[in-house]
Amino acid sequence: VLIPVFPGTNCEVDSARAFERAGAAADLHIIRNLTPAAIAESIETLERLIRNAQIIMLPGGFSGGDEPDGSGKFIATTFRNPRIWEAVTELLERRDGLMLGICNGFQALIKLGLVPFGKIGYQKPGDPTLTFNTLGRHVSRMVVTRVTSVKSPWLRGCTPGELHTIPVSHGEGRFVASEAQIRALAENGQIATQYADLSGDPSADIAYNPNGSACAVEGITSPDGRVLGKMGHSERVSADCCKNVPGNKDQKIFESGVGYYR
Repeated sequence: VLIPVFPGTNCEVDSARAFERAGAAADLHIIRNLTPAAIAESIETLERLIRNAQIIMLPGGFSGGDEPDGSGKFIATTFRNPRIWEAVTELLERRDGLMLGICNGFQALIKLGLVPFGKIGYQKPGDPTLTFNTLGRHVSRMVVTRVTSVKSPWLRGCTPGELHTIPVSHGEGRFVASEAQIRALAENGQIATQYADLSGDPSADIAYNPNGSACAVEGITSPDGRVLGKMGHSERVSADCCKNVPGNKDQKIFESGVGYYR
């Protein structure tokens, strides 16, 4: 599993631990950008590591300080480099690879077009996106999410309707799409997870849907399910975390991704 670490990324260690607990070898690669030579070397190494990986995981954080003009752009710009673009395309289309993006990683995936379209491209006006929370500030709390579709290999350890209690921490997590786009995603099984109330029903209520996402969307996939992007920090799971909070906190996402190759 390759985990690129960009300036501002802050969830790489939790992500690596989650994959290692699942039996994977996690490779953290720090993207250095202080000089043109450092950038060129980082890109060269990143390409080589992608071609040797089975999974790419984009972890959470605030890459580039979420500037300019919003989150995930630094990661997206790096992955649009022609060498990286080609290596990722080969991984997903010819080498049976998987990608996962959580929080800042999800923001990058959606800007790249890897979710919901499954290919790297350029975001067009009107495409589904992630934008500022409706409450107008950063949100950090526990939420309940509902597994809506298990089409993705990342959710092979779950059952539809299963509920999980997981942490969120973001300022730009509101999923926005047209009614027609949401309908198409739902019909194709690409809405992976939704924010839910305590009864397990998808909810628009800010008490349960912390950012105001359309259709309560918390996570979506590419058309074939190989790429998953989600806002909730599924990597922040351990036996001693949030012991006073009820609910199942383990979505088995990392075990499912690793288990895909077994």
